[in-house]
Amino acid sequence: MVPTPDPVAPFHSVHYVLRVLETVFRYGGGVTETRIARESGLPAAHLSALLALLCREGYVERLADGAYVAGDSLALLGSDEAHGRTVEAKLQLALAQLRDSLGAAVYISRYIDGEIRVTQVAAGPGMPAVKEWVEFSASAHASAVGKCLLTQLDQSSRRDHLSRHKVARLTSRTITNERVLLSRLDSQPPTVPVLDLQEYAVGTVCAAVPLTAGSTVGALALSLPVEHAHRLRAAAASLNREAAPLALTLTMQHAGHGTSLP
Repeated sequence: MVPTPDPVAPFHSVHYVLRVLETVFRYGGGVTETRIARESGLPAAHLSALLALLCREGYVERLADGAYVAGDSLALLGSDEAHGRTVEAKLQLALAQLRDSLGAAVYISRYIDGEIRVTQVAAGPGMPAVKEWVEFSASAHASAVGKCLLTQLDQSSRRDHLSRHKVARLTSRTITNERVLLSRLDSQPPTVPVLDLQEYAVGTVCAAVPLTAGSTVGALALSLPVEHAHRLRAAAASLNREAAPLALTLTMQHAGHGTSLP
């Protein structure tokens, strides 16, 4: 039986994205949305939105008769080297566009081998990146990025991380009680952005949302100077809405390593 996808994050599942793409690729002359739904197991309401996103990102193309065929971006999945370059370029371009639309520095981070890594940043004049005055890998308890990544781990993994990186006080707003921190991580709704209100650095506020691709734990984040704190919640809401295309690109990066796509 095909599992039902999470209704609040229909684009974030590698399993369903790959099922859709494999179905489209299998029918070189075009395949209808009805057949894709039947063969992928994805509910029609989610499939329509996912196909629209795949079309915008160039992974599939919709023909005049309504059928879907593989797009130019999907063809690049056959080459690991070309695929890797394409994905990184798409991510950086998307970050730059998001930076400009939000008027904030934006970041992609991942939890890799038990550590936090900020892998891509887009900043600019008036939108400075957060100065890493304490290593991000050691300050998950204080940053929006870190807390967002920790919320995606199980209890054991969270405790393991905190056993290796103690909850030190970085500002007067930093949570330094591990029990309080774990309780807040437990109660964080998955669809609500995680905030950092000068917990990591005085003068900076941040927000982060999950950016999940398969087993990869990631986060999409933004930062603002504290004088723009009044824009944080609206910017965070926009960030949340814009996470889906980036999650799809990360899914394609995941797909380039070990999927059955040609």
